Amino acid sequence: MFTSLDSLLASEFAAGEPGGALLVMKGDSIAYSKSFGIADIVTGEKITENTIFNLGSISKTFVANGILILQEEGKLSVDDPLSKYFPEFKSTEIADRVTIMHLLTHTSGLPDNRPVSENPEFFLTAKDYENWAPVTQAENLVFEPGSRYEYSNPAYNALALIIEKVSGQKWQDFIAERIFKPAGMATSTITDGPHPETGVSHAYEMVNGVWTESDYGEFPTFAAAGNGGVWSSVTGLALYEKAIRENLFLGAELTNKSRTICRPDAWAGDEPPFIGYSWFIGEEQILGQANKFGVKFVYHTGDQGGFKAFHFSVPEKDLLYVGLFNRPPESLNRIIIKGLSILKENDWLDR
Repeated sequence: MFTSLDSLLASEFAAGEPGGALLVMKGDSIAYSKSFGIADIVTGEKITENTIFNLGSISKTFVANGILILQEEGKLSVDDPLSKYFPEFKSTEIADRVTIMHLLTHTSGLPDNRPVSENPEFFLTAKDYENWAPVTQAENLVFEPGSRYEYSNPAYNALALIIEKVSGQKWQDFIAERIFKPAGMATSTITDGPHPETGVSHAYEMVNGVWTESDYGEFPTFAAAGNGGVWSSVTGLALYEKAIRENLFLGAELTNKSRTICRPDAWAGDEPPFIGYSWFIGEEQILGQANKFGVKFVYHTGDQGGFKAFHFSVPEKDLLYVGLFNRPPESLNRIIIKGLSILKENDWLDR
């Protein structure tokens, strides 16, 4: 099986170029860990299982868990309206109708009205509030809250800000203290303004035949950390998954709810709901196609600048499949689906 995974990676990535790391965990044991390529073109530093990558939107799961920790402590409720936290909303009627739950599940109906393309230089350094502020000035919803799904990055900038308002500390510090520390994720970090130039991999995209850096400073909205600011390694994500399973930072009830499809009463979408509290749930389909694996996947992907990432858990089988990359693979979905197919062919989804 592992030679098949090696071949899968060899077909995507050449030596001496940006690459990535892949890991499979079964139970508490790392069954497969493979690193390939370089983390920094300038220094030639090689990628290892401990190389730090930007997680992109996998970061949203950390923010969601931060919100749920505060709910478990009775400090907020996912049913709270946004008017409780953001009095600056232009429309109080909108702020009263949209709840934290709607933000968590991408069902708020709030428009993403950030003028990123009109003002890319501003959004190169704009942090969470600057990315959320335009949304508070919306005069109309795109759809009735809870009736449809529309992916929203600003929703998670708002959730990060709510963590700060309720906890009384920077949300990055809250996540580090309440999630990273109990999980043992000692090397993981979160963007808070400019990110360190050293200690993390750089991301690249091919431009006119040349690998060109595409991360903090080159790619707009990178500083808006609530939607994509967490940095970790594949071993860090393995520790994160173990901490989730063992309820090290959040109790079983809310953990299970976060990884169960939320089915709003007002749902009117063309497809059935497929998301929990930040996590996507692959029951009938996965990545937009029929789920042929016969198991329930709990997953999230990440895509920011040249960074690509995926975190696929099969809770019923205690199986984790994760990948972090500092350049775009030919097809991220192909690596995901083909890798899962290899695991299934070798009975790892049946044990």
